[in-house]
Amino acid sequence: MTHYFQPEPNFFAALPFAKRLKEYGHQIQVLTGFPNYPGGKIYDGYKVKFLQREIMDGIPIVRVPIYPSHDRSSFKRIISYISLSLSQTLIGTFAIKSADISYVGQGPATIALPAIVIRIFRRIPYVVSVQDLWPDSLTATGMFDNRFGLYLVDLWCRLMYKCASKVIVPTPGIKSKLIQRNVKPEKIEVIYNWCDEDLIYRGGFDNSLTESLGMANKFNIVFAGNIGKAQALESSIDAAKILSSGYPNIQFVFFGGGVDVDFLKEKADKLKLKNVVFHERKPISEIGPILRLANVLFVHLRNDPLFAITIPSKVQAYMAIGRPILVGVKGDATELVERIGAGVACEPGNPQSIADAVIKLYSMTEQQRIQMGNKGMEFYDKEMSFGIAAKKYEKVFEAIVKK
Repeated sequence: MTHYFQPEPNFFAALPFAKRLKEYGHQIQVLTGFPNYPGGKIYDGYKVKFLQREIMDGIPIVRVPIYPSHDRSSFKRIISYISLSLSQTLIGTFAIKSADISYVGQGPATIALPAIVIRIFRRIPYVVSVQDLWPDSLTATGMFDNRFGLYLVDLWCRLMYKCASKVIVPTPGIKSKLIQRNVKPEKIEVIYNWCDEDLIYRGGFDNSLTESLGMANKFNIVFAGNIGKAQALESSIDAAKILSSGYPNIQFVFFGGGVDVDFLKEKADKLKLKNVVFHERKPISEIGPILRLANVLFVHLRNDPLFAITIPSKVQAYMAIGRPILVGVKGDATELVERIGAGVACEPGNPQSIADAVIKLYSMTEQQRIQMGNKGMEFYDKEMSFGIAAKKYEKVFEAIVKK
């Protein structure tokens, strides 16, 4: 069961995951809605119906109605979430074939409703994957702030955990939070997320790209992804100002779009910085070779308690690429990067700390940075890769079925 599924841009726990489990010898079926993410409009070739069955790469898909919305309206987003969970419950409960287990994959906490109902009426146990900790993420993103509503969401999540046979989380921090909320420790499994490995480029450098992207003969600190309020990248512009006088060879290179892009550009122009370069968002199919050009890959989130228990997806991708990581995220992400020796940490939102960490990386020998990148890559391959994670999920599923 998932809120997002192909042809929507969702590699995590969607079609590739279903196909991998099928390769392991399991029979898979998917219960989802009609594709509309990220634009909030139903994709061409689809039309909202009472029920639609299709086969995608050998995987049977059951689609049920959804109110499509992914705009800034919190009310419409909530209606979208509720509409799909109700459809999956009222229609999906009877439309799916018999199963040994159900897996609640990527989506809001509302998607657990059909899993609970199916557990009661069809005696199918379920495993839930908690990627976003509700209600914490609702308040942190500003999506919802009604106190009574948040209380009800918290009660719902506690019921979801209680009814689940297992709860899978991507970080130790989220596990600790759930234990504080009276979820039994033995019920929780930590399985790191993976990245879209098909798009990771581990070949040589494309020197033609360095020229066209303005990265030739520079020490490049590269950030790729959304540039918004959560990323809080204003402090990196101030760090670039600190570095501009004594270290003219160091530059920050940003790839991406978002609500803060224009603000950061204006700030860099106002400070007359020549060591900050902006590029528009690149197609995901092109980003691997670009990341490979970086001397250091940069991840940064504002200092927020919620982010302290998350590991941004960039971290997995940066590790898989095999480049040193400059991590400006409190908590689990920093602990992981420092523990395996894959990078250097800085204080999020602190320009001087960011500048000091950059200088530390710049002052290393090339061989030291290569070793740092290799440590991240080796850890990813052994602990975080798609194949490793899929096997861990399979082990969880099979243990429940055998009980």
